[in-house]
Amino acid sequence: MEVDYFLVIDYAGRQLEASMKRLSFVRPFAHVLSAAGFVLAFLCAPHLRAQPQTASAPPAFEVASVRVAVGPNGVRGGCHGIDSHYSPRESTAAPPLGRCVITDGRLSHLIGVAYGVPMNRIKDAPDWVIAGSERFTVQAKAEDPATATEQQLLGMLQTLLFDRFKLRFHRENKDLPGFALVVGKKRPKLTEAQGDEVTTSFGAAFKPLPGQPVSLTARKYSMPLLAGLLSQIGPGPIVDQTNLAGDYDFNLAWDESTGPSLVTALQEQLGLRLEPQKVPVSFFMFESAQRPAEN
Repeated sequence: MEVDYFLVIDYAGRQLEASMKRLSFVRPFAHVLSAAGFVLAFLCAPHLRAQPQTASAPPAFEVASVRVAVGPNGVRGGCHGIDSHYSPRESTAAPPLGRCVITDGRLSHLIGVAYGVPMNRIKDAPDWVIAGSERFTVQAKAEDPATATEQQLLGMLQTLLFDRFKLRFHRENKDLPGFALVVGKKRPKLTEAQGDEVTTSFGAAFKPLPGQPVSLTARKYSMPLLAGLLSQIGPGPIVDQTNLAGDYDFNLAWDESTGPSLVTALQEQLGLRLEPQKVPVSFFMFESAQRPAEN
């Protein structure tokens, strides 16, 4: 199945600092996304070029291949660093250590993995980047697979997009109508996490579908991670202001058509509230890119 949105959590389900979740297998990158649920704590200043520009050479793979994909399959894959964490189910499909392997991804998917950008935050990109039929398969290896971290691999992937796709962009920050996630009038109804692995499940569904009931089972979830997840599937951007520092296990179910709504479910089932307020949002402003020549 294909990922149409990224949660700022990260593919293994880890908590980045914003949040994105691996909804197929594309492991969004390492730790910025993971959690704050798309609080989107992007580290680039607005209007700054985000392509690698340092005094030393930017990080790069020892060998990398970019090929046009040959099928309508959904995007899958990710980057496997020495600090990446996979569940037993995910480990069977994980790329080899020290490699990034992303199959059948549009350029927008590659951007999402490399920079931790949800699809709805990529602006001004042409159709072939966002929703067209053109897809690519990337296979790349670090010079020393035994020492490369996930974040280092993602930096190498950014360099590859800069070099091979000629990707150019900048960041813009805007304050948009959104919500603060806060504790309700009574104590929150949350159970301290029992396991060591962050997991997200929507029951039998691969991902929430518009207009359909949603049943979320979350394990080892921080509040920033929950805020990031709800930012992608809820009523708008959400920031965590609960001041709850722990990790929790919980279930949350809602139905915007027949009730309870997400707002009501949060109050009744978790003891949390959404308060309207302006929320800072970082956008990935696409400038240009080229279709890469195949290896």
